[in-house]
Amino acid sequence: MALDPFVLSVIEDPIDHQPLSYIEAKNVLYNSRRRVAYEVRGAIAVLLPDEARTVSDEEHEQLINDPSAVATGVSQ
Repeated sequence: MALDPFVLSVIEDPIDHQPLSYIEAKNVLYNSRRRVAYEVRGAIAVLLPDEARTVSDEEHEQLINDPSAVATGVSQ
């Protein structure tokens, strides 16, 4: 289930307070600056720093080059 467009327009990383990339196919919100992914469970973004996972170099490349990625923090 996709995140609501309003949620995408206001969501940010809880640590650096910057936009994230939402990759619906992988159910993650990704911070390419910190190289961490936050899980999306159903329509709920789990933005708890303790639950973020570090991504490998290979996964980082896949996520930043995903053509379906949507930037958060902007009007949808």
